[in-house]
Amino acid sequence: QVQLVESGGGLVQAGGSLILSCAASGSIFGINAMGWYRQAPGKQRELVATITSGGRTNYADSVKGRFTISRDNAKNTVYLQMNSLKPEDTGVYYCNAYIYRLSTGGYDYWGQGTQVTVSS
Repeated sequence: QVQLVESGGGLVQAGGSLILSCAASGSIFGINAMGWYRQAPGKQRELVATITSGGRTNYADSVKGRFTISRDNAKNTVYLQMNSLKPEDTGVYYCNAYIYRLSTGGYDYWGQGTQVTVSS
């Protein structure tokens, strides 16, 4: 019952930057954390970065120092600023929202994904 819409993907040269955004709508009162995951062609989905409602962040080692996740709790929107992009950053980036409710416990919601392609 939560909808996530990503935007900001595209084609960029190695060393360049992109910013992704994800807006949540629907039954959003219980969102505890949001994040970004990515999946390269033929590979498994992997965590990129997460941020809690209190602002605590977590990053994959491969993106530390290059990517920054932020969140606007009032708008239920999460951003991913990606700098110094590398070809290995290429993949489909998925927005994630984690919601805990007494009635259902914890649950993950996913966006449709946005393509990020980094050329060398």
